[in-house]
Parts: sequence; C-alpha cells; structure tokens
Amino acid sequence: MSTTRPLRQHARHVLTCGAWPAAALLALAACGGSDGAGDAAAGPAWPPAHGAYAAACTQLADTARLEKTTLSARYVAAGTRRPGGAATGDFLPGHCVVTGSINPRVGVDGKPYAIGFELSLPDDWNGRFLFLGGGGNDGILRDTSLSSSISGGTPSPLGQGFAVVSTDAGHSGTTASFGADPQARIDHAYNSYDRTAVTAKSLIAAHYGRKPEHSYFSGCSGGGRQGMMFSQRFPDYFDAITAGAPAMRVSSGATVAAMWNVSRFNAIAPRDESGARILSKAFSNADLNLVAEAVKSSCDAADGVADGMVNNTRACRFDPAVLQCSGAKAADCLSAEQVDALGQVFAGPRNSEGQALYAGQPWDPGLAAPGWRAWTLGSSPTATPDARYITLMADALANEFFTPPQPGFDPLGFNFDTDPARMAAYSAMYDTYADDRLTAFRQHGGKLLLIHGMSDPIFSANDTVDYYERLAANHGGIASTQEFARAFLVPGMNHCSGGPATDNFDSIQAMVDWVEKGIAPDTIAARALPTQADHPNRTRPLCAYPRFARYKGSGSVEDAGSFVCSAE
Repeated sequence: MSTTRPLRQHARHVLTCGAWPAAALLALAACGGSDGAGDAAAGPAWPPAHGAYAAACTQLADTARLEKTTLSARYVAAGTRRPGGAATGDFLPGHCVVTGSINPRVGVDGKPYAIGFELSLPDDWNGRFLFLGGGGNDGILRDTSLSSSISGGTPSPLGQGFAVVSTDAGHSGTTASFGADPQARIDHAYNSYDRTAVTAKSLIAAHYGRKPEHSYFSGCSGGGRQGMMFSQRFPDYFDAITAGAPAMRVSSGATVAAMWNVSRFNAIAPRDESGARILSKAFSNADLNLVAEAVKSSCDAADGVADGMVNNTRACRFDPAVLQCSGAKAADCLSAEQVDALGQVFAGPRNSEGQALYAGQPWDPGLAAPGWRAWTLGSSPTATPDARYITLMADALANEFFTPPQPGFDPLGFNFDTDPARMAAYSAMYDTYADDRLTAFRQHGGKLLLIHGMSDPIFSANDTVDYYERLAANHGGIASTQEFARAFLVPGMNHCSGGPATDNFDSIQAMVDWVEKGIAPDTIAARALPTQADHPNRTRPLCAYPRFARYKGSGSVEDAGSFVCSAE
C-alpha cells in the first residue's frame, strides 16, 4: 500500500523506466474528464513479457501516485474464477483487481469514512472502460466481474476485455446512517463518483500505458441516478450512459410516493389480535393476480395480440372499479377499500390541495409479480412490516433525504403538506430530474439510453417518460432527440429486473455499437430466461420510445420475429 504525492489536474508525470514491468511504474496523471489520464506515448508497450502480468499488477499498487489514496492489488490468473464466483460457465481471463480508499477521514459523527472502489484490469484489454453504477443506499463494492443490474443478458464485461470499476459511494454499510455526516452526503450525491472515475482512468493509463479509447457507464435504480448525474455534472466523462429505472427524483418525489403508497395500503390492512395492522395482508397474492388479469383483459390486445404483455402502454386505460364487489369481499372481486387504495396509489401522491407530488404508476400485469409485492406490501405475516418502502426508503428518508436528518422517523406519520419541503435542500444536490436539456453532454457527443420496467413499484416509468418528453421538447422533437438519447420501456418488468417480462438484454453492447459503429439502437433484443414462470424463453424487441412491439398478425407470439416496432 502507498500514499504518495498529489495528483495534479491536467498535468503529466511520467517516470522513465527500464525493464518490464515498466507500465506498473508509471506515475499517475490526472484525468480531466474524458481526457483520460496520461499520454499513451509516455508508457511502455502492452502486453508485458509472458508471465509478468502478476508482477505488473502488484507493482501498480506499490508505485501509483495518488493523493490521499491507499491501494492494494491481487492478481487473478486465467481459468481460476468465473464471474461472480459462479460454479459453472466460462472462466474469466487473467486480470488485476485493484481496491482502494480515497480520502480516508473521520466524520463529524465520529465514524471512519473513505471513498472505496474496486477496479478490474484484464490482461487482454479491449481499450474500453466501464463504470458500474450502484444502488440502494450503496455502501458496498459491486463485483466488477459481473454486469450491471439493468443488463441481465450481458456477458461479463470484464470477460469481454473491459476495464471495470465500482465504488461504495463514500461509506461502508447499506443503511443510510451516514447521512449524519455532511461530507458523506456530498460523496453519495456526486463526489465519490467523480473521484472514482478520475482515479480509475488514471490507473488504467498507468497500467496499460494509454488511456481508454472509449468510456461507458451502466447502472440501474440508484445507479441510473448516478448515470444521469454524470450526464449533467460531468458531461465529458463518458461516451455513452445506460440509466436504468433512473432514480431521478428519489430524494423528493419517489420517496414521497413510497410513503403515500405504504400509508394507503396500511390503512386497509387487517389487524392482528393487538389491533396492529399487517401490511402484507392488505392484498393477497390472489387479489393481485385478479388485478393483473383485469389489466390484461383491458389493455393486452391493444398491441395486436393477447399474449400476456401490455406493449402498447400509452393505450392502456384501466379502472380498478371494474373489480369492486357488489357486496361482501369475495374471491372474484375486491373490496371498496381495496379499489380505493389502488386508485390512490396508481394516481400518485398529492397534498391536501390536490397538487401532484410525483408521477402515478402505469397499469401493468407485473404488479402481481413477487418483485412488486416486495417493495409495496412485503410478506411479513406479522405487524412488523418488511416492505422495502419501509426497510429501505424510510431509512433513506429519515437519515439522508431530510435536512436535518431525523433518525427514527415514523413513515406512517409523513405529512404530505409539510414534509416534502424538508427534502428540498438535499434534492437540489442529489436529484437529476431538473436538467432536461443535457446540452454539454450532447455537445460532447454523448449517447444516453433510458430503460425502465413498466411495473416498477418504486420509480415510475411515467416519470421517465415525462423526463424524456421534456428533453425532446427542448431538442426539437423526438427525431432530433434520438440522435443522442433514446428511451426503452420494458413491459412487465419490475424494478430493474423480474416480473412477466423479457428482462434479459444487452444494453452495454447497444452503447458500444452506437458509439463505435454509429448504429443507433432502434430496438434492443430481449428475452425471458427459461426459468421464468410466465413466458419462458420468450423473445421480444424492446422498441425506442414512442414505438412499441406490435404483433405482425402471424407467427409465434413467443418469437420476436413476429413483432415489429410501431408508433400506433
């Protein structure tokens, strides 16, 4: 490990070296955004002599010159590990795994902090750099041998030759207790990602003797927010960004919606013997399946075929009142209280004056999937709820999104008239919905892919559509906007994956083809895994919004070839 002299922005510091492994002895240079780090001409040729990869890896950690940064490295030989440590599948190539801590310090809360990162450097590098986004409250290092959570169909980017980095966003642990430290809030909002990207590009240049030829970002949920943050605060860092289920209004609107939804569902939940509500029992699985079937009956065939998917999302007009029992609750209908709760949740949160506080949710059959229940209702059989609205979102609300924090805040006591104002200060720094122009990103030549599941229960696909339409209005319409930004909706998909959906697709390859070959993605090939209960092995084209997959009128509904992207 080493902590050495400062890294000077826009300066080059090259150490002249003799025999290999000279690349590992390069002093690091700052990477001012997409300018990368160092000068390719300054470093020695890559690859090293046979058998020297491990030495190059360990020496990189010993000699790298980074300000207030400690490094360690380990070499993973080819054929010894599979992506994620899987028991089957292709082995990874030989690669160097560098872990580091940037700016270690003690916070105002007396706890240790640092910006942690993991960077994997393959021996056979393809010249590409990939930043994997995080999610939730972060606080962990994502395994850089895996793909991002929005690209379940992507083979390991590391296995393909990408240099891949992830960060813990400046704190350890998956709770939001770090919100007590002001600098940790800043790190989680943007600073940790900036510092990690700059450091990773510098280490790449030092290791290989040249900077990345192309840089990409891919993330979902919080990672989608991070991608949007890069497109706005650091618009020249990446050539292309995939922002899946982008949490653009997480510290304001989406968290308000989570509190709204849980309060509406809890209010109709049955009570236990002590009189406490059991949130998970507000709707049984049979109740949710009833709603899903009614949504399909109302909306499924609008894409030309009744196949269990609502592809023509804009044509879906569903009213849960059609399910209301005429008398007592029965297996084939919903109570009036259930219908009212669903109507309020899918319409979105409002204050007492009727002002919308976040987008409503689209009706989609995926609401009967386990992923939707996990967020909204949970499965706890007792009055101790385990819905992620409470276990994750309420934690972030109380400890990070409120200014000042209010640990122990009761989510069922959220005041929709006054509490949103307590979230405004952090939202101004953290959220990414306000910049609907992305002028600098477009001028840089950046490409953006927005991807969102239609049955996402936490970040509404309607909010992403609203953002994209605002972006299009500022760039002369959809056609002009599609020159640099495209949106893809995934029918049936829950939050980032899951649901009765074709939720496996390779958005990373779509970015590469767009940037390096000039092939803009009109469609992204998607499939359902053979283990999926609803539509195993089904394939579909994901269509660039506003188009959707329409049945041609013949052919198997399980085959993407039977569908064409249509605007009507």
